Amino acid sequence: MILETICVGQMQVNCYILAAAKNKQAIIIDPGEEKIKIKSVLDKNRLSAGIIVNTHGHIDHIACDDEFSVPVYIHSKDAELLRNAELNLSSFMAAPFEVKSEIRAVEDKDEISLDEITLEVIHTPGHTPGGMALLLKKPKAGIVFTGDTLFYHGIGRTDFPGASEKELFNSVKNKLFRLKGDLIVLPGHGPSSTVKEEKENNPFFNSGFSSI
Repeated sequence: MILETICVGQMQVNCYILAAAKNKQAIIIDPGEEKIKIKSVLDKNRLSAGIIVNTHGHIDHIACDDEFSVPVYIHSKDAELLRNAELNLSSFMAAPFEVKSEIRAVEDKDEISLDEITLEVIHTPGHTPGGMALLLKKPKAGIVFTGDTLFYHGIGRTDFPGASEKELFNSVKNKLFRLKGDLIVLPGHGPSSTVKEEKENNPFFNSGFSSI
């Protein structure tokens, strides 16, 4: 299996390239910016873009969705963000952006598959209504991509339109923290972690915040 992390854009988004092997198609998770950097990783591994998966619909995670001419998967409750520059926050920047590629909406517990790669959708609302984590099921378990729901010793912001602090805490405590402790957490920004590390040491869940 090939898994590469590319830090892209001013917001330092973690874009992930996932493929079964070289000379295969790749799943691109959150291609926020810097298409040349992303394409160089594809080329290095002799991969072609197969599908894009957005963990949520904010501009820093979706800005290159149209650069690869492939379908874009996103949770149904965030699909509107891809089509609306105000909701995806790009209207507050210099260039409002709306995705023109084919959008495929998914739901909680759906599976997204490409070649021998399978990801299970875990709906984790809070940062956005349709925020989702992606649990790697095949070819091997052990990884969860958490988007902007859970970071290393942090959580996603809840001061954007459609966000909910209560839902975010519920998503982390009742969904992500119930996964196996040794699962590697690959977040939308910043360094990796594990479920066990965040459950035991994330300050938002080991302080007064934990009762929200």
